[in-house]
Amino acid sequence: MRHSAILFAAWLFTACAANADAQQLAMDINESVTSIDVTVKDLYGKEETGKVVITQFKPDGPGPFPIMILNHGRSPTNRNDPPRMRYTRQVRYFIERGFAVFEPTRIGYGQYSTQFDPEDSGGCSGKDYAPMAKAASTEILAVLAYARQQSYVDPQRVLLVGQSVGGYSTVATAALAPAGLVGAINFAGGSGGDPVSRPGNPCQPQLLEDMYARFGKTTKVPMLWIYTENDLYFAPVHSKAWHAAFEKAGGTADYHLLPPFGKNGHLLFSNGMEIWSPIVSAFLEKLGFAGQPLKR
Repeated sequence: MRHSAILFAAWLFTACAANADAQQLAMDINESVTSIDVTVKDLYGKEETGKVVITQFKPDGPGPFPIMILNHGRSPTNRNDPPRMRYTRQVRYFIERGFAVFEPTRIGYGQYSTQFDPEDSGGCSGKDYAPMAKAASTEILAVLAYARQQSYVDPQRVLLVGQSVGGYSTVATAALAPAGLVGAINFAGGSGGDPVSRPGNPCQPQLLEDMYARFGKTTKVPMLWIYTENDLYFAPVHSKAWHAAFEKAGGTADYHLLPPFGKNGHLLFSNGMEIWSPIVSAFLEKLGFAGQPLKR
């Protein structure tokens, strides 16, 4: 009897936890969660298969809706939090413009974070930014392949968007020219920054400049790059140099350097939607996406 009571209590706890998690989903934008397994290599050549959690959002109705992949950044101190990435306020902006949004929590982050960290680029004096770009773009393309399988999407209309390391990864993925890609948006993209010990000055920025030049050679779609004057990860001198290298190599990117935002402009995507949304709306309209929000 006591054993049965314990089992029932355990079941009740699990059921309540599951219900609580379900209640946290943003049902007004049809939020759901799934995961896929992806195999990647890290900086040291170690290969592992990890779990990519995909948080999905979509407008009401059957579609077909254009696909948007939203790529997160990298915390300098804690890769475990949040358990999964979900920029719901920003997602609503894109949902209102007709996109089905797929937001992956990449390998090495969130609730499935492990010692295996495919986006480790090494110490400050020995950086290698290529393996992290390869790993992240492999995962993003796997998420795109999953997204294409959904009945409510238009696989021929794809937009990539990313913040910080996610912005860098977005540029890297756009350079691979996935089928259906129409454009990409890079918010404060880069890597190797430390706002405390090296404010505005990332580790070995010339190596990032070389990477952006490499990406520019094969990127065929128009891009929008948004940075700020007071980005404590990547000062304007670096983002300007990266953009120049990208375009000199053949890429096309509309570069916006915005005035200082708060104490650290690197957080513009998260906290300054009212500032960047008009710029993004104009870019989306140029790409042929909905210029006005959908009625909900």
